[in-house]
Amino acid sequence: MTAFNVVRFRVKPGHEQRFIDAHRKARPAFKGFIGGSLVRTGDQTFCVIAEWRNFKSLAAARPQMIGILDELREMLEDLGGGLGVTDPASGEVVARLAVTKSAKKRPARASRKTRRVTARRKR
Repeated sequence: MTAFNVVRFRVKPGHEQRFIDAHRKARPAFKGFIGGSLVRTGDQTFCVIAEWRNFKSLAAARPQMIGILDELREMLEDLGGGLGVTDPASGEVVARLAVTKSAKKRPARASRKTRRVTARRKR
């Protein structure tokens, strides 16, 4: 079953772009890794969200992920509350959220005739 992990970070002031660049350059070669994103959640705060084929492959990649974290650690602030520099969470998918048909539809485009009439009225 598909799994995800989410890791929250707070970057030291002035290191935000370096942190972003490090993630843009990263080419993780973890077995079972489907893909992920770095999400900016505030001025100095970020989350990494990653998708995995299954929880077993996520767990097996943890030593490699810690190795990557070790390379970034100097850019990170302690989150407090005994967390250290990361706040990780992971688990298996238990439900998929489906996109409704109405959300997929694009708004209807006005016909040429309607656009011409509207343009005349604006004159």
